Amino acid sequence: MNAMQRTLGKKKMNTSTARLVAAGLLLLGFVLGAFDAPMIADRVLARLGLGASPVKIESLVSKFPYRLGLDIQGGTHLTYQADVSGVPDADRAGAMAALRDVIERRVNLFGVAEPLVVVERSGHDWRLITELAGIKDISAAIKLIGETPYLEFKEERPKEGHDAITAAQKKGERMGEDPNFVSTDLTGRYIQKADIDFDKTTFQPLITLQLTGDGAKIFAELTKKNIGKQIAIYLDGVPISAPVVREAITGGRAQITGNFTPESAKIFAGRLNAGALPVPIHLIAQQSVEASLGREAFGKILMAGIIGFLAVVVFMILWYRLPGLLAVAALGIYTAITLAIFKLIPVTVTLAGIAGFILSIGMAVDANILIFERLKEELRRGLGLEDAIREGFARAWTSIRDSNVSSLLTSAVLYWLGTSIVQGFALTLGIGIMISMFSAISITRTFLFAVQTPRLQRIRGLFMSGFSL
Repeated sequence: MNAMQRTLGKKKMNTSTARLVAAGLLLLGFVLGAFDAPMIADRVLARLGLGASPVKIESLVSKFPYRLGLDIQGGTHLTYQADVSGVPDADRAGAMAALRDVIERRVNLFGVAEPLVVVERSGHDWRLITELAGIKDISAAIKLIGETPYLEFKEERPKEGHDAITAAQKKGERMGEDPNFVSTDLTGRYIQKADIDFDKTTFQPLITLQLTGDGAKIFAELTKKNIGKQIAIYLDGVPISAPVVREAITGGRAQITGNFTPESAKIFAGRLNAGALPVPIHLIAQQSVEASLGREAFGKILMAGIIGFLAVVVFMILWYRLPGLLAVAALGIYTAITLAIFKLIPVTVTLAGIAGFILSIGMAVDANILIFERLKEELRRGLGLEDAIREGFARAWTSIRDSNVSSLLTSAVLYWLGTSIVQGFALTLGIGIMISMFSAISITRTFLFAVQTPRLQRIRGLFMSGFSL
């Protein structure tokens, strides 16, 4: 018998203490239930004549709504093509990861709930898939991402390169190339912070940039080899400034000058702080996702969950009698705790996530079944009720631990390697499993100790099967 079994087997629990703890757990369940479903709680209070207060539970918890996924509430699906032609092959995966982080940060600033931003690659083709739940206006969604600027620093092109491109363009060739400047490694990817400042001579607004450590090194090398030459600053492919380098700049700071007004400088700095794109992107597909199918599926899966829960309640009470009834109460508290965690984290609730939650309810019942079967075995051996409860929990713990740990490992692998839909399923399942272990080992155990009395110990039929197979 391991340490946990010894702890479960030997730890005494005073009946009065167990009853106080059980009452506290029931109260917690009711409070969390009202937090999870405030509209239903307000209706129940109104029916009981307790809803006359002007302050409603729904208004008190309005800051903690459920975060619904794209498949339930609808939204916008956007596909962007990333231009990684200017990025070395070895750095493209890192650049796309940085692009994904920038887009996530950008849309989060606008309050988009749990955006899905993923990178897809097919050969040399890199794409960014963005799903914005709750955003029905495609033009607004495009604006959210399109306003994030692509900033790059370019150095003067050598004279022979300039002459070659100019000559080719006179013939109608190489029209997309800039004859004056050539791209460098320094892009908005290396911007740490952007601030507004004013020129001390002209008092014109300008933007000061603080570069990252790597960006400062690149900028120092760039200015060192271009002393006396121009370094052009391009925003979304358009030159906005081309200052002449007077000396090497090693402090990791740069300035962007242009025809800024105080308001435009403020907006520009805000966009840069929100995230300058490490690579340019352009929209190639857009789709508005309606929630009608999601709502229909949501209604069906919710009804399936309710029917399944009621079936479990009936089975547990008929087969295990009093312990089954107490397990149902523990299962209700488990459900209230889990849904409250979904709100507080918050977890994006998708159809797959709801399926994972419903599955975790079944696993919570499994733990109780293992415990109650052990309890019946100990009662058949002639142990008293208190000793049988303690021994039943101790002997069932190993099986509960092993099965739940293996399920948690499976959930972790699915979350780590799966797509967004699979991740939603894995996350809700994993949270449910962890709480179910607490529910079965602690809550059900407390309830059993709370209801035991000397008289109840003589009525063993309440703890045995109500029918036989």
